[in-house]
Amino acid sequence: MAKKIRVLVAKPGLDGHDRGAKVVANALRDAGMEVIYTGLHQTPEMIAEAAVQEDVDVVGLSILSGAHLTMFPRIIELLKKQEAEHIKVFGGGIIPAEDVEKLESMGVAKVFGPGTDTRDIIKYLKQEFE
Repeated sequence: MAKKIRVLVAKPGLDGHDRGAKVVANALRDAGMEVIYTGLHQTPEMIAEAAVQEDVDVVGLSILSGAHLTMFPRIIELLKKQEAEHIKVFGGGIIPAEDVEKLESMGVAKVFGPGTDTRDIIKYLKQEFE
């Protein structure tokens, strides 16, 4: 039996809307992945620590607050400090097109915009981690 992809889905910062994160988490679970959802109002430190403790393959960040250029790189930095740079980070939410390239240059593996079909996220994760 193949190892299941382990995904941590997190909502960094003060953003209080998690419907999209829950939709993605449920879709990934339905696709056979092991999913841990951290809930709302997570600090970058809490997210990185949970990713390491749960031994995940990838962290999915959902953000609507506009703090993506601060939160995403901070989480990547904290994973590196914990010698967990093998844990990839992808993101989604309200992220302007001009910021996608910036995030990818900072180490974010993939950014999914609003309205992305969950099948596209599943396909991406399976290609990267199976």
